[in-house]
Amino acid sequence: MYLREPLWLNFFMRIIYFSKSYTPHDYRFLSSLSKTKHEIFYLRLESNKRQIEDRPVPSKIQQILWAGGKHEFRWRDIPRLTFDLRRLTREIKPDLIHAGPIQNCAFIAALSGFRPILTMSWGYDLVQDAERNSWMKRITTYVLRNSAFFISDAKVSRDKAIAFGMNPERTVIFPWGVDIDHFTQKTFKRSSVQTFTLFCSRTWESIYGVDVLAKAFVKVAALNPKVNLILLGGGSQGAKIRQILMSSGVLDRVHFGGHVTQVDLPRWYHMADLYISPSHVDGSSVSLMEALASGLPCLVSDIPGNREWIVDGENGWLFRDGDANDLVEKILYAIKNRKSFKKIGESARKTAEQKADWKKNFGKLLEAYDSVIARSE
Repeated sequence: MYLREPLWLNFFMRIIYFSKSYTPHDYRFLSSLSKTKHEIFYLRLESNKRQIEDRPVPSKIQQILWAGGKHEFRWRDIPRLTFDLRRLTREIKPDLIHAGPIQNCAFIAALSGFRPILTMSWGYDLVQDAERNSWMKRITTYVLRNSAFFISDAKVSRDKAIAFGMNPERTVIFPWGVDIDHFTQKTFKRSSVQTFTLFCSRTWESIYGVDVLAKAFVKVAALNPKVNLILLGGGSQGAKIRQILMSSGVLDRVHFGGHVTQVDLPRWYHMADLYISPSHVDGSSVSLMEALASGLPCLVSDIPGNREWIVDGENGWLFRDGDANDLVEKILYAIKNRKSFKKIGESARKTAEQKADWKKNFGKLLEAYDSVIARSE
């Protein structure tokens, strides 16, 4: 029996990669795509409010100047952006557009009339934004019904897409993954030093719940003077989070690391004893995968996306979403049971090796491209 080789092994495609801004996630996709035979055109919807990716766009990727990419996305710009994308597709003549998030980039792609479109969910666009109001529901339905294929990093977002009308046979799940060689396993050693370090690298926006962690840390710090906290990143909730910590007199026990480069990031995971993600919304969190790959026990909110990764008591623990008191109890439990961290850390690393290896997972994206082209032939 003859088995057809995947098209991506020997078939050249012109692909427009259309994303909201330029993040570490975009770099990961573009860097891997630059190593394929395909010709990749990078289209950016808006300029970054904060520079969170310091690595340049890979040299083989062709950045496109167009009507967008100059400021934050505005709904009134939709007609102008749609007409300019039509112009670009006539000039570039792509084989497909890879676009996401759903309610902006993929929406503009669908309005342009170009087909085929491969829509990529960014997690929050389906888990949160799609249900925001009737307008967002209609946009989500329109985009998915005009998508040749859908890719997602978690089952929770795939299920949402199907509920909005996406054909389940034209979907694929693959965690975006991390470089598991870059994030090496932490070694837990016995030490006479009894300090305990909590670590969170989530952005300081309401959906990521860092304020919940701040409230919990205040209570933990009052009970244990040897616990400290590392917070990376920043965001619009910065003033609120600092006020919570300052008003309780624990600000001096918090280290604010700011925005950390990908090169330096593994060192920060190794400085910690416990990774915490209090996010209210997530698909497959890349920062969680980084923590798992670093062999760090993880304490995360009990939401569907996190339950796809964390088995309570095996490679980490879950706490009730938004419940600072439950988070306090779980932190104190983890501290009391730190002798188990070596075993839990090894299980965390094994989870990452099995499910979060970007080099393995990236092939599923190329297979999705193959499916799009095969269906349009």
